[in-house]
Amino acid sequence: MNRKLSKYSGKDRLILGAGYLLLGIFVLLILVPLIFVVIASFMNPNVLNARGISLNLADWTLDGYRRVMQNKMIGIGFLNSFLYSGTYAILSVGVTLLAAYPLSKKELVGRKFFNTFFVITMFFGGGLMPTYLLINNLHMVNTIWAIIVPNAVNVWNIILARTYYQSVPGELREASAVDGASDILHFFKILMPVCKPIIAVLVLWQFVGMWNSYFDAMIYLEDSWKQPLQLVLRSILIQNTPDPGMIADIQSVAEMSKLAELLKYSTIVISSLPLLIMYPFFQKYFDSGVMVGSVKG
Repeated sequence: MNRKLSKYSGKDRLILGAGYLLLGIFVLLILVPLIFVVIASFMNPNVLNARGISLNLADWTLDGYRRVMQNKMIGIGFLNSFLYSGTYAILSVGVTLLAAYPLSKKELVGRKFFNTFFVITMFFGGGLMPTYLLINNLHMVNTIWAIIVPNAVNVWNIILARTYYQSVPGELREASAVDGASDILHFFKILMPVCKPIIAVLVLWQFVGMWNSYFDAMIYLEDSWKQPLQLVLRSILIQNTPDPGMIADIQSVAEMSKLAELLKYSTIVISSLPLLIMYPFFQKYFDSGVMVGSVKG
């Protein structure tokens, strides 16, 4: 460590130290609220309101998690979110990969036009009302397709995938062409296995994006049993209205309020678990997928 620091001048060390200090503060700003939420989700609501966070296990309880897991709307929301997020990720990534492949070819006729056309859509949209009218005319309101199809094409992801394709050595296509492989065969049999990093990154991004999304579902879904987990979570966190069955056995209004706070923390932790479980499996692809796809223009 001392040898590495000796290579830097005094000014460089000062800048490096300031950078580490700012990075440490940034990490603390992220970790402290997360740790607070996790610990608070296990605490007795009376102790939490009276004394705050306590590391004494005698002050902890699993009542919040028990009530959350017994709530049928939480379970339905979980299943809906997995269905919507999984379907959306598969459809969106599939469309992205297929659209990016021809755009990566310099010999594509009208390549500049299509690239410009796609980029324009990143900055200009029709707005909420025209979009709702379109979805309604297509008879997709109150269906899964209303929250999946409109946002399935992500131009930024297409640009990333296109750039990644361009980083793949052209000799692969030449070799497959010599063996008589068509573009379709080359795409699925040769190019896709090489592009696992960018595919993993896109799947993770799209899955997480849909998992955290609630606005489109709030606009287009009318039946409560079709609501994703984020809408159920929103009713607990923002509207402060947990399902009556979760606090029905509590008589005091004050006790109900305290338990409602506990349920908020427990619900946040439970809703975040799938994403926390997914990230380690995609981590090995994440750096290479993002960096390689962002170097070349």
